[in-house]
Amino acid sequence: MLDFCKDVLLKVSFNRTLFRKELTKSVKWLNKRERVMLRAWCLSTFGHLHGDVIIEAFKQIPVEQFS
Repeated sequence: MLDFCKDVLLKVSFNRTLFRKELTKSVKWLNKRERVMLRAWCLSTFGHLHGDVIIEAFKQIPVEQFS
């Protein structure tokens, strides 16, 4: 599922609105470990374009779900 989410995000990264929508869905679908990996990947891959969107999407997930 993580690889699928990455593929989708790569394809929609040109559009900020689509990127936000797909990232929000991805964060909800993934388990704890995959969310941590997705966050790191997103920040390193898209941080320069969508850093604020990425931070916001992961803020919506309660902290205990990252432990």
